Amino acid sequence: MKVLIISADNFEDSELLYPYYRLQEEKIDVDIASIATDKIKGKKGYEVNVDKRIDDVDPESYDLLILPGGKAPAVLRKVNKVIEIASHFIKNNKPIAAICHGPQILISTGLLSGRHATCYMSVAPELKDVGTNYDDREVVVDGNIVTSRKPGDLPAFMRETLKLLNS
Repeated sequence: MKVLIISADNFEDSELLYPYYRLQEEKIDVDIASIATDKIKGKKGYEVNVDKRIDDVDPESYDLLILPGGKAPAVLRKVNKVIEIASHFIKNNKPIAAICHGPQILISTGLLSGRHATCYMSVAPELKDVGTNYDDREVVVDGNIVTSRKPGDLPAFMRETLKLLNS
């Protein structure tokens, strides 16, 4: 089992680190991919090593995609390869977990119309604009997609993500 976390500088620290370490506790391999080549730095100053450049990611090699929030998704959603990877997961019904601003990347795929999701409140209008049914709850599971609103939702987010991954 292998998981891909896609992020960039200014990620929400807890939304990347909590899933990263929680998956390692389960002895699941996790790669962090980014547009950066060495390290990325969170909003609160935590640094994490980048395992792969986005351009080198083969989405076929991964069982789950995690999209943390913060300011990183606003940058990443403009990168074609990131949208291709997210689209691959949606189209192939592979598990995706996106929290806070992470759903911005999913919005940019154009594949959320008719789905149910949640996100950080400032992203909700954009989610609705693409035809997604916005639910203001700590976690929303719609098929292969798990979404949450904010760092305080991380326990529910990871509980449902691990359930989906193990189903």
